[in-house]
This record gives sequence, C-alpha cells and structure tokens, in this order.
Amino acid sequence: MPNRHPDSVYELYRRGCELLQQGDYHAAIVPLTQARNVEPSKTSIREALGRALFHAQRYEGAAAEFEAVAAAAPTNDYALFCLGRTMQLLGRHREACHPLALACSMAPDRADYRLYRDRARRAASIGPVEGADGP
Repeated sequence: MPNRHPDSVYELYRRGCELLQQGDYHAAIVPLTQARNVEPSKTSIREALGRALFHAQRYEGAAAEFEAVAAAAPTNDYALFCLGRTMQLLGRHREACHPLALACSMAPDRADYRLYRDRARRAASIGPVEGADGP
C-alpha cells in the first residue's frame, strides 16, 4: 500500500464520520476501514469504525474494533460500553459483563451503562435456554 499523506487519512476519517452522522453506516465503513488500515493505532478511527460496524449489524467486526480501542485506551468507558453491548448482541453475555462493569465503574452516573450491565449479568446467570432463538 502506498504511503498516504496524513491529510488523506484525516479526510477519510472525516468523510466516514460525516456518513456515520448521516446514518449511512454501510457507506461509512469504507473510508473508515481505509483510514484504519493506514493508521491502525488511532483509537478515534477505530472507535468510529466500530460504531459504523455496530449500526450496520456487523457485530464481529465491531467487537474487534472496540477490543482494539479498549486495549489501547483502557480508561475509555465508551469503548468498553460498546464492546459490552456488542458482546450482548452476539449472545456472549458472560463476556459482556466485564467491559460493562468496567464502564460502569468509570462512569457511575451513566444509567444506560448500568442498565445494560445488569441485563448482561442476568442473561449470563440464566445461561442459554435450549430451543430458544437468538437475542
């Protein structure tokens, strides 16, 4: 891949964020993926890509992006929350508990964080139900 000028990466990121704000999640994935491929250590790019993938219901990809952000920025409560939510939507409730609990401890005023943490805990304690459909 040819070296890109940093402004080009920024333009890809900016365009992806515009599409994300407009609700065109599938289209946003393209420039955000290109930007991530050039600058894989940029958590802002990976978080935006994770959001686009999440809203496009591509949860495995979203989980990978949020995991990368949480690994690079372990105090990013939003990335931890998004990782937990993604795990929930994949039906991986036990795995969702840890990042959701961390997000809650970092931002105790966030009622939405507590709501999903508690849902993950309940679902993890119940376990899978035989014959039940997905989430």
